[in-house]
Amino acid sequence: MSIDMADLTIDDLEETFDPARSASDRDVFRSFFERSGMCVAHLDRTLRVVAANADFLRQFGRSPAEVYGRDFCGLLHPSVREKVDQQLVRLADNQRRRFAEQVVALRPGDTAMTGELTGFAVHPESGPVESLVVLVRPDAASRDSCLAARHTKLLTDMDARILEGVAAGVSTVQLASMLYLSRGGVEYHVSALLRKLKVKNRPALVSKAYSMGIFGVGSWPPRVLPEFLK
Repeated sequence: MSIDMADLTIDDLEETFDPARSASDRDVFRSFFERSGMCVAHLDRTLRVVAANADFLRQFGRSPAEVYGRDFCGLLHPSVREKVDQQLVRLADNQRRRFAEQVVALRPGDTAMTGELTGFAVHPESGPVESLVVLVRPDAASRDSCLAARHTKLLTDMDARILEGVAAGVSTVQLASMLYLSRGGVEYHVSALLRKLKVKNRPALVSKAYSMGIFGVGSWPPRVLPEFLK
């Protein structure tokens, strides 16, 4: 069997866990995914991690002992846990085949990893779901740097309040009222933050802030760490 790692897809990953394939074929696919740069974890029906590849452990900054047997959603930021948990439960209940979500994963040392998570269910052609698989594709900054926090004093107090509001989903009108600014004033500060963090839109702004370690992880609503305040 010949496989080009550049051409690997989610469908190929599903092949590695397909009970209908021979054990030798599944082993071939798995060997390629071990070297693909993708973060892959195998979950049981209770959503606990039973296996993970080396890239998953490296990007999440954890050892097998810290991951295996743990609830997968416990590795994610509180802001995304509920949504991902609901999607995984639907997979386990065979209510859908696959889903994709943007996620923020927790790392030790108050840093985070951002990326796209894809999940799918593993089951025979006919029969109940046996287990689940999740694949996380880290954003470029996460993949290249492993997100060592750079505690640079780059935000004013107003920048921080605006950034926290955007990350918490607060609207421009609400931010204007809370911070005694006009709507134009809020948009001005948001535009300045987009330039400062070199991103194009608000979702990317939030992801970049998490990837740089600007927000403290494990708390909600988001709070900018004091090390980043001028």
